[in-house]
Amino acid sequence: MVNETRPDTLRVPADPAGPSGAAVRRARWAITAVFFINGLMLATYIVRIPSIKADLALTDARLGLVMTCFGTAALLTMQFVGPLVAGFGSVRVIRMTLLLMPLVLVGIGAAGNVVVLAVGVVLLGMVHGTLDVAMNAHAVTVERLRGRPMMNSCHAAWSISAVIASASGASVIRAGIPTLRQFLVVGGVLLIAGLVASLWLLPASVDRVRRAPDGSKPPGAGWRSGWTGPVLIFGLMGLTIMLGEAAVVSWSGVFLHEDRGATLAVAALGYTAFTVFQTAGRLFGDRLTARFGNVSMFRASGVIAVAGLLVVVLGRSQQVTIVGFAILGAGMSVLVPLIFSAVGAAGGDGPGAATFVSRVTTFTYAGILAGPALIGWFAQAIGMTWTFAAIIPLMVGVVLAARVMGGADRDRQAATG
Repeated sequence: MVNETRPDTLRVPADPAGPSGAAVRRARWAITAVFFINGLMLATYIVRIPSIKADLALTDARLGLVMTCFGTAALLTMQFVGPLVAGFGSVRVIRMTLLLMPLVLVGIGAAGNVVVLAVGVVLLGMVHGTLDVAMNAHAVTVERLRGRPMMNSCHAAWSISAVIASASGASVIRAGIPTLRQFLVVGGVLLIAGLVASLWLLPASVDRVRRAPDGSKPPGAGWRSGWTGPVLIFGLMGLTIMLGEAAVVSWSGVFLHEDRGATLAVAALGYTAFTVFQTAGRLFGDRLTARFGNVSMFRASGVIAVAGLLVVVLGRSQQVTIVGFAILGAGMSVLVPLIFSAVGAAGGDGPGAATFVSRVTTFTYAGILAGPALIGWFAQAIGMTWTFAAIIPLMVGVVLAARVMGGADRDRQAATG
């Protein structure tokens, strides 16, 4: 499905020849490193939230308000990334955010009161939201130029970095290292790593645009553009998937403990199984997508996810339920990365891809932010088992909509001749 307002027609690249094959190969690993650095930075902050709460003696209400600031700032900032990419190119946006993010992280660690903390968290949300869209848009461009899938491995790098940050953060906390000291070390290392990685990204000319001769903006460069039918479909699919993921992240342990009688230690294995199989699925997702295509891969993965949900709902033992969460993780692993590939193909080159990605990211973030509360409300009304069951028809709808992924397959076939 191709949008009628593809921005290709007015794009004037600085380098008509385009990047070389070697440059594209280097950019493939560089943008994967950016995903890893972003995940590591954000997870480092998340792991220390309990420490920050204790250090500043925050109430649950104040901490909840501060955490809401992060998601709200990220969502709002995402809407303006398309014009930023249009004006400067995604590589410059990425480089700037990789410079700012460690500084903001250190500022949060140094916060002495809730007001300063809230300002720091708002800035972190803005920087992270900008980087999230820009790096996905850059990855879409690299994937198009390579003619081969790579989005799954980028998201796998993000998942792996989050696991590493969580494990290392727990060790740092046990060692009694203060939050600010940890943020200084992590921020300094990742600042250097990020700036080095950004040197091998594609040049700004691949997605920066110039104004048309009459001075008008090219299609896709405005902050209000991109709300098209295909984007809404992709967005609703992403929203549904992230609602399901939020249910597992926030409520799988509660479900195993209260509905399946698992101990608290065993209950934690539900999320662990989901995460391990989700990461493994992303590591192999690109190869499988290259072999079977986006549509078939998306449809098959969606069916596996539905099967996992059925096992979770129908399994009566804690062991079977944990297996269900593992199957669900494997099935859901590639769905969001494939959506980003497809929406980037629908947006075309340059700011169109960035704008479309930002719109869909709005939906996925909304699912992450609203999912835990929605699941909790439904669980209160109809019980946790029926709440997980209610996600099944939504996921079936996502599977039935898999045909909209065909644009990415067509683009890849065109790139490879």
